[in-house]
Amino acid sequence: MTPELDRTRPVWRQVAAAIEARIADGTYPVGARVPSVVELSAEFGIAASTAQKALAHLKVEGLIRAEVGLGSFVAHRPGGSGEA
Repeated sequence: MTPELDRTRPVWRQVAAAIEARIADGTYPVGARVPSVVELSAEFGIAASTAQKALAHLKVEGLIRAEVGLGSFVAHRPGGSGEA
């Protein structure tokens, strides 16, 4: 099922918010791999560049960390005390 996006607002922000919500509710626990650019593009029906922008935002916010060749992983939960 493709999540509904409001095309009148920045799509990358909505995708980032969806991933952040999944981190907050434990769908993606600390240390878990988050979907790749390709996976997000397919799930949300968005361009790869849009998915990359969403992941880059989450990285800047400190919610995820990237490991070259492995993917992106949850660094901590929003409002949490860091890694478990």
